[in-house]
Amino acid sequence: MEIRLAPELTLFLPARDRNGPVRVDADGTSSLGHVVEALGVPLPEVGRLVVDGTEVTAGHRPAAAEIVHVHAVTRPQPAPPRFLLDVHLGTLARRMRLVGLDTAYHNDMDDPELVVQANTERRVLLTQDRGLLRRRALWFGAYVRGSRPDDQFADVLDRFAPPLAPRTRCTACNGLLDPVAKADVAHLVPEGTRRTQDEFARCRDCDQVYWPGAHSEHLESIIAAARRTGS
Repeated sequence: MEIRLAPELTLFLPARDRNGPVRVDADGTSSLGHVVEALGVPLPEVGRLVVDGTEVTAGHRPAAAEIVHVHAVTRPQPAPPRFLLDVHLGTLARRMRLVGLDTAYHNDMDDPELVVQANTERRVLLTQDRGLLRRRALWFGAYVRGSRPDDQFADVLDRFAPPLAPRTRCTACNGLLDPVAKADVAHLVPEGTRRTQDEFARCRDCDQVYWPGAHSEHLESIIAAARRTGS
């Protein structure tokens, strides 16, 4: 059996197999989905499966002489705009919250707990752990491409094209932000900030106070890049 992967999926293969079709022995019992995952490609990353010109499901049992085309998921991919990130994606979580995406993140949650929360709250689980994506109990997961936060952020926005609402969520806890009068938070901010700033917002959940500060230019550049990616 010959398997031809979409270019977007070859990153999951060993380097020696990335430049052409992969030959696999068909045992007559394994499903096509099992064969693809055995190559290292998580099924949540797979779109259409086409065998000898006919689209099939992951349950198809391939024969020895078949030619299989494995397509990547179509972008943008429909999904609920609610996300859960694994423990290694903390910087990405803060950037997603900055542009208003409902993004749950914990730095102490193991794989089974992540799956339970994703399923219970109907969140898309984002990860770079292929084993986590292969868990059958997981309702919806996606592999995040890139080693740099900028690249990871661009990949998520390109894949899901979620609606953005910058500066409406707390980057620390994901709670919603409300505008607040300066007088109500004056005792919570540094003296220099009280003298130079007049616009404030406060998190409904953790009471963190936000104002335009020294990092505003950097944050605005992140927001601007997100808008360009999503447009």
